[in-house]
Amino acid sequence: MKLSKLLALLALAVSLTGCASMGEKDPYEKFNRSVFNMNDAIDRNALKPAATAYKTVLPSFVQTGVNNFFFNLNDVWSSANNLMQGKGERSLSDFTRVIINSTFGLAGLIDVASDAGLQRGSEDFGQTLGYWGVPSGPYVMLPLLGPSTLRDSAALPVDIAADPWGFGITSRERNIGTALRVVDQRAVLLDASDILDGAALGDRYEFIRDGYLQQRRSKVFDGETSRQAAKNARNDDAEPDAKSIAAAYADDEEPVEPTKADAKDSVKPVSSETPTK
Repeated sequence: MKLSKLLALLALAVSLTGCASMGEKDPYEKFNRSVFNMNDAIDRNALKPAATAYKTVLPSFVQTGVNNFFFNLNDVWSSANNLMQGKGERSLSDFTRVIINSTFGLAGLIDVASDAGLQRGSEDFGQTLGYWGVPSGPYVMLPLLGPSTLRDSAALPVDIAADPWGFGITSRERNIGTALRVVDQRAVLLDASDILDGAALGDRYEFIRDGYLQQRRSKVFDGETSRQAAKNARNDDAEPDAKSIAAAYADDEEPVEPTKADAKDSVKPVSSETPTK
């Protein structure tokens, strides 16, 4: 089956399932809470200690290099998703980031593109589906992977298949890199998780769920409330060109040509008297 047909069927299936369940934000709460407790136990006993050791032992410039390297790979898929969403300029920006960081940034270890003013992208296939109107569906807590929605869970296999890290390397290298990637991402979140653990929360599960759903919706529409609003915001932020500048002055009054009378009045009379010597 062609990729385009597969994506169309995937979008339709998620849309139909999501529409039937959108009346409830968390209809699978009992299951989600049990998975949440399991994930939390794994994080506290394995992932968080590994991330703490990683952050303590490795020099900060090494951690930054690892983080930049994997974000450079993310920019490849982010560029593709921006293109699928019709965001040509942002797609080109992400692609340019990959070219610059892969060459001048030593295979992405140094984020030269950000210093040049190119902002880092963060688009995935779940956001692309949401951008084109596929509803998120109910909240889902995935084992080991954490918070998600039905739409994003269905899109996850596409994101995994499109990850450049899996191309041209052995399975052993891929597994080691994936583990390093997970530990690095967890190390970045250490401070935030410590604050969350120390906060007086009535229900950590509800706090994380509600925060995730709000943040995810914001990402789908680039901080706006709808696709049209996001498109309008991008147009407002666009750099002015010659055409837009000319249109801005289109309502200015045309210069009035001087009349003959005005021209006559503007000529100074020449005195007939000759200067005396």
